[in-house]
Amino acid sequence: MENSVGQAVAGVPRIQAGVLRQFMVDVFTGVGVPSDDAEICADVLIAADLQGIDSHGISRLKPIYYTRIKEGILSPITKIDVVREGPTTAVLDGNNGMGHVISKRAMEMAIAKAKSYGMGMVAVRNSSHYGIAGYYTNMAADAGMIGISGTNARPSIAPTFGVENMLGTNPLAFAMPSDEEFHFSFDAATSVTQRGKIEVYARRNQPVPEGWVIGHDGKSKTDPHQILRELTEGTAALAPLGGISEETAGYKGYGYATVVEILSAALQGGPFLKALSGVEDGKKVPHRLGHFFIAIDISAFIDLNEFRRITGQILRELRASKKAPGQDRIFTAGEKEYYTQQERAKNGIPIGESLQKDITALQAELGLNYALPF
Repeated sequence: MENSVGQAVAGVPRIQAGVLRQFMVDVFTGVGVPSDDAEICADVLIAADLQGIDSHGISRLKPIYYTRIKEGILSPITKIDVVREGPTTAVLDGNNGMGHVISKRAMEMAIAKAKSYGMGMVAVRNSSHYGIAGYYTNMAADAGMIGISGTNARPSIAPTFGVENMLGTNPLAFAMPSDEEFHFSFDAATSVTQRGKIEVYARRNQPVPEGWVIGHDGKSKTDPHQILRELTEGTAALAPLGGISEETAGYKGYGYATVVEILSAALQGGPFLKALSGVEDGKKVPHRLGHFFIAIDISAFIDLNEFRRITGQILRELRASKKAPGQDRIFTAGEKEYYTQQERAKNGIPIGESLQKDITALQAELGLNYALPF
């Protein structure tokens, strides 16, 4: 639908971000999410759409949130319990509520603790899919802090030398303020790809690149529809960052995914690995995900403006370094998303054919009346 820096491809209808955000608010409230919480959920999703992270925006609305609430495995009413709290730390229990609401509260707590004591960390258990991890790390960067967050997820990744999906895609995100117009913001799964991107390929009926997914026979799979089915069945798995072999450094992605799993489960006493599958005795159950949020007050180490200046200079020198033949630009993390956000804020969010069907179905089911361009 777009190239890597947000230039539109003709023929794909668009919806203005404000309209799309309000539509999501109406869907969330229509399925029982309180209005204030619905605003938070929509904010996280529209942030993904604006940045071009199409796998985690409105495309998640119907299959992940709406459907799970209707099925009774995700609570639209979010009750957050403080299990344990100290000056710089806390453990929260989300009681299977909306992950966006739980996670925003957790990062707000981490930021408040960091303002008082220099650092803050909050661990969460019994939560649900929280959208893009970068939303929460950028909250810290907006506050002049370093933000770190990660979450476990339903089993998808095979360990090095294995073929069984054991670990989630387990994203790990960092954000740091700079003296430029955008933060250094890095948010990535610890797998070569993640389920949401395969869903994008499925919506476009395009084959998945070789080496992203393996079957129990150890061979690569490329049919996105088959992959999505077999990931659910447990007969296919995503490769960790670096691939499935040691020769291509797959052990690094496997190791990082395990770090995120431990910090998202062992630290808060939550479920892990196969217990996050969302299925128990053949029935759908809450996924009970865990997250962690860290905020570091930069001014406890150095003047904030000096940190911004040095960070910005690092990024500028990286972009100014010698380019590979045929390449005219080097990017730093958060830059492409910034440019895409500018373009989409002006021209709207592109909505592909499959997503149009989801939106139309939600309108009909909830009796909404939006004049949409499809």
